[in-house]
Amino acid sequence: MFRKYIFVFTVVFQICLSYSAVVKTKRVCVVGAGIAGISAARYLKEAGIDFTVYESTQYVGGTWRFDPRVGTDENGLPLHTSMYKTLRTNLPKPTMELKGFPLPEHLPSFPSWRDYYQYLQDYSKHFNILDHIKFLHNVLLIRRVGDVWRVKHQHVQTNETFEDEYDYIIIGNGHFSKPNMPNIPGEDRFKGKIIHSHDYKEPEPFRNRRVLIVGAGPSGMDIGLDVAEVSKTLVHSHHSKINFSTPFPPHYHKKPDIQEFNETGAIFKDGSYEEIDDVIYCTGFQYDIPFLDESSGLTLSPKSIVPLYRYMVNINQPSMILMGLIVRACLVVALDAQARYATALVKGNFTLPPHEEMMQEWQKRMNAIRSKGLPSSYIHILAEKEDQYYAELSEESGIQRVPPVMFKIRTQDMQAKLDNLYTYRNYVYTVIDDENFVRHEEEPAVRRGLTL
Repeated sequence: MFRKYIFVFTVVFQICLSYSAVVKTKRVCVVGAGIAGISAARYLKEAGIDFTVYESTQYVGGTWRFDPRVGTDENGLPLHTSMYKTLRTNLPKPTMELKGFPLPEHLPSFPSWRDYYQYLQDYSKHFNILDHIKFLHNVLLIRRVGDVWRVKHQHVQTNETFEDEYDYIIIGNGHFSKPNMPNIPGEDRFKGKIIHSHDYKEPEPFRNRRVLIVGAGPSGMDIGLDVAEVSKTLVHSHHSKINFSTPFPPHYHKKPDIQEFNETGAIFKDGSYEEIDDVIYCTGFQYDIPFLDESSGLTLSPKSIVPLYRYMVNINQPSMILMGLIVRACLVVALDAQARYATALVKGNFTLPPHEEMMQEWQKRMNAIRSKGLPSSYIHILAEKEDQYYAELSEESGIQRVPPVMFKIRTQDMQAKLDNLYTYRNYVYTVIDDENFVRHEEEPAVRRGLTL
């Protein structure tokens, strides 16, 4: 009888060892050390999962690091950051915090890029993830071979090339670095300067000049008001249907879309004409993952990446997760939730639905978009579905739910922007519990303490 127990114990012990070995041999490749990458790194590390982060620069923080240069960096790679000197977050502190690591209390409600970049550096050090990051390693190619992912990467200074194998891929290289250029007729004839917001650094070069801003997204409105402080004339061309109540300055002139440029200015679709010195295209960015080939099973275009389950899981190759492709959401909060979901998936805490079921879920969303005559890019928009999205992630994976109060704060902040783009950053949002918050105006002394 004793020998029987010994035999059973031995078998069970060997099974446990075998299972442990399987868990430990899971290797994860994380691309990028911006918010998505460092969030994923934190949770993978806490779960005891073997992972490596590849970052082409020598910094964490991604687009939140300001760089005064345009074009390429010191290693000849395209500059990914789109930061400018005067930028402050366009969402309040509670919605900009990564879970379990609050922003410093002394910071204003809408911190400067400098303070937020420091926060991301502090986060990386606090959770001891820097040793897991291969800095100055640019990912060249990720391809599926058999049952593994082969990742080819290059040291950007020595040009030495490596190839490693991984079981899971987490892509977090963002989608705010490749400019979307509108290609308007007559650009080649225009004698002024045309740049994209990606290369905008500060307002001073536009002092006393006639500036045309194209686009009314977050960057268009923010940069437009920034340049309006110094410009002689600010012409704003856009087709947004949003009725902004902001009291724009007298030298601000709204115009419809541009019909064409000539040598000295722009003709608009209402037939009007404005003489222009400089043009800033605030026309957004393209999705760009140049290191993926057809083995990924994804259809890649400048406006969309499909098909994705839960806005992030590659349906055709579910061991690949793409973080941060969502639009109109509390992006930092969403990235943290996606990182926790991805970690739970790698760890085996839950199982994804069958391929057919995931495709049906995605196709249903795409059909709804097409039935409204909207472009395929809308497949990445959360908007009013944001809180529901967090609930679904939690229900499926078991991760802690993002509190509904985050969506409620974003909703009120959106209204504050519609009311007045000059004053919406004056409000402080304080979380009371998972459902409730209070808002009050910030003390002027705190606002004056901004470090830009």
